Amino acid sequence: MDSDGDCGSDTGAEWVWVRRPAEAESVAAAAGWPAAAGDEEAQPLKVVFASPARYFTDAAPIGNGRLGAMVWGGLESERLQLNHDTLWTGGPGNYTNPKAPAVLSKVRSLVDNGKYPEATASAYDLSGDHTQVYQPLGDIDLIFGKHIKHTNYKRELDLHTATVNVTYTVGDIVYSREHFSSNPHQVIATKISANKPGNVSFSVSLTTPLDHKIRITDANEIIMEGSCPGERPHNNASDHPIGIKFCAILYLQTNGANSRVEVLKDKMLKLDGADSVVLLLAAATSFEGPFVKPSESKLDPMVSAFTILSVARSLSYSQLKAYHMDDYQSLFQHVSLQLSRGSNYQLGENRLGQSAEAGSQDATVSDYAFRIADCTRSAVLDDSVKPTVDRIISFKDNEDPSLVELLFQFGRYLLISCSRPGTQISNLQGIWSNDPSPPWDAAPHPNINLQMNYWPALSCNLSECQEPLFDFIGSLSVNGSKTAKVNYEAGGWVSHQVTDLWAKTSPDAGDPVWALWPMGGPWLATHLWEHYSFTLDKQFLEKTAYPLLEGSASFLLDWLIEGHREYLETNPSTSPEHYFIAPDGKKACVSYSTTMDMSIIREVFSAVVLSADILGKSDTNVVQRIKKALPNLPPVKVARDGTIMEWAQDFQDPEVHHRHVSHLFGLYPGHTMSLEQTPDLCKAVANSLYKRGDEGPGWSTSWKMALWAHLQNSDHAYKMILQLITLVDPEHEVSGEGGLYSNLFTAHPPFQIDANFGFPAALSEMLVQSTGTDLYILPALPRNKWSHGCVKGLKARGGVTVNISWKEGSLHEALLWSSSGQDSIARLHYENQTATISLSSGQVYRFSRDLKCLKTWPL
Repeated sequence: MDSDGDCGSDTGAEWVWVRRPAEAESVAAAAGWPAAAGDEEAQPLKVVFASPARYFTDAAPIGNGRLGAMVWGGLESERLQLNHDTLWTGGPGNYTNPKAPAVLSKVRSLVDNGKYPEATASAYDLSGDHTQVYQPLGDIDLIFGKHIKHTNYKRELDLHTATVNVTYTVGDIVYSREHFSSNPHQVIATKISANKPGNVSFSVSLTTPLDHKIRITDANEIIMEGSCPGERPHNNASDHPIGIKFCAILYLQTNGANSRVEVLKDKMLKLDGADSVVLLLAAATSFEGPFVKPSESKLDPMVSAFTILSVARSLSYSQLKAYHMDDYQSLFQHVSLQLSRGSNYQLGENRLGQSAEAGSQDATVSDYAFRIADCTRSAVLDDSVKPTVDRIISFKDNEDPSLVELLFQFGRYLLISCSRPGTQISNLQGIWSNDPSPPWDAAPHPNINLQMNYWPALSCNLSECQEPLFDFIGSLSVNGSKTAKVNYEAGGWVSHQVTDLWAKTSPDAGDPVWALWPMGGPWLATHLWEHYSFTLDKQFLEKTAYPLLEGSASFLLDWLIEGHREYLETNPSTSPEHYFIAPDGKKACVSYSTTMDMSIIREVFSAVVLSADILGKSDTNVVQRIKKALPNLPPVKVARDGTIMEWAQDFQDPEVHHRHVSHLFGLYPGHTMSLEQTPDLCKAVANSLYKRGDEGPGWSTSWKMALWAHLQNSDHAYKMILQLITLVDPEHEVSGEGGLYSNLFTAHPPFQIDANFGFPAALSEMLVQSTGTDLYILPALPRNKWSHGCVKGLKARGGVTVNISWKEGSLHEALLWSSSGQDSIARLHYENQTATISLSSGQVYRFSRDLKCLKTWPL
């Protein structure tokens, strides 16, 4: 239906879009499967709150890839805390160190002589500068009044529609607020309304912790202009360079014959007596790319923001919402998941008090649990919309599969909301940060965290969301070629353990245990090959992936040296953030040829060789050098205690429960270990995981979950789900213990978004695993926990999409199809059965529980 006029002037019915069903749903329907797991009424996917947020991690996130907000849902006052993905301190840096080659030579000599503590001390001189810092944009502050006596409060984030709704009743008036962040129109939209006319009144302002000025135009627009610090805070630079400029514009559209708006103190708008109000927030910055200094940018953020706003203002609110939902659901509805215990499961009592005090949850956490649960009992009667915090607390008792579904889809929602074509990469907090000095600068960390942010993109059918990562790798290759040449006298390109908006590629400042790690770039490069292996997009492989992979491999070929031992070596070498005890009894972190180094190098070399074969480039010098080097790389070794050796020597480990499991990379996300090809090494991986223990930060838990899935140990993979779904009290955080906040954000603590992405990736690995030639169905299904279930739309390598239905803990049917334009020949595995199959592009194949092909039909 059409609707004329600008925002807020909706008349009559809502302006809605009617979408075609998602491909996976259409295929399931053609097979006669029960309808629509994605149906909103059949399967509500809502993060529910029974009270306003007290902490940042109680607020509800919305985002369009570039512009994010946290909705606090207050009664007397509301706060929408705002972020823009390009709002960072600083500018392009010099990521080279001409003194590094001499230090490198010294460190290598010390390592060769077994003087690891001395090499560690000398390696400090290879360190670089700190990254720049992600900055908050500011807040929309709404003030409604004081001492508001309300009932029926609810705040919920609906994952089906990517909207946050706040509703409450005052007397006989029902108030509602709806918020979303539109990708098609690049605005945050809010509609505030009441069920009786003339009852919407509030004051509104824009604030920011950054340097800024505010002005008001026409009594319906607040304009905030400002700039970021041109240097890292507390940097004490003498020249005070210019930082990134920004502009945010808040536009009000009021409805109601008797509504009045006035300007207060030249910086606030006061609205009285409206029927409803629409707020639109547009924002832009002067960031013109990682190689352009802010002082030289030609972009005018005010012009950009007004351009965005003028387009959005030309549409009604319901039109904006319809475009938003069509865009969002075109991605989100790619995958649906239903998990069920089955009819024979006897659900234990929901003992809230016992579960809050049980296990690892200490008294301070249970205090928080009881305090926040008290809000829920009086406000909520219907279990289907029980507050999410209550569901987290109860999970240890009831192990509700629908909460697992919600956490899976919440991760997909967050990726759609913080990483879209044309935006920046998802940082350590996605795009959501309220602190000018956030933990770890909110900087992307490519020693696990950045990679994990993109783990679900392929298997969970969101490959479009990876585009910012590939753009960013391209920027890293430019800066990284300078770092490689100057610091290491090597070709190709390199990047280390942390980076920022400006594509920093030099080592971090400080301890070499984290800073000296030139494998960040190579690990990122493996994502390029993975994208091809899932999509079979040959143009992407040729134009984007291969040049970057070849550049990474060129660096690695120069970085490898012929040491005094029998194999090629990396020297110096560290295992991320993990010390060892040297033979002289002293702590050290610098040695040679760590297992993770060699695992990543093998992945990159293999990707280049396979790509070159596809593209007809096998005769190039780089490929020939790789083929010569591969047999001379040291193999993965097993230690005396039966675990995978983390370092080239069997050093004593001073921290056996360390959070990183870097030495197990070859099993996942790598491909050099598998149960079929390397069973002895997989046994050592299991021993390593037992030795490391289950506890750790959220991202570590998600990684271990994926590793147990690849060992096909469904019980232990499920145990990691129990480990993650544990409530974290923001007042009493214990660093490194993991868990979930009340809004489902994952915790290190503090909040880090990586585990929110690692979880859906790991869960998908429990249900489907694939290589280029083999596809494994339900390899790690915890059949006694989810005896019935259905997943639609997961992706497998070879361009294959997968629907799976299971009953009584066993496969019922699987639907496989490829629309890649290429035929796939593969082996299909379920339990101990294997079938050789050939999939023609554009055909759907229906397989029974014994892997017989029952039927085929055109897609």
